[in-house]
Amino acid sequence: MVVFDNSGKEVATLVNGNKTAGYHTVSFNASNLSSGIYFYKLETEGFTKVMKMALVK
Repeated sequence: MVVFDNSGKEVATLVNGNKTAGYHTVSFNASNLSSGIYFYKLETEGFTKVMKMALVK
């Protein structure tokens, strides 16, 4: 899972690699980021989804 800022710059990589099927939890320390809109991308074989999140401090 990769996090991007509003201009499309990569600001964090949360998961890099394969995971088994099921539920997983990832901690995201955003203390070095400012408040604003960010996007995160989830990728699997044959499927990619980009979603928006708002970071409020």
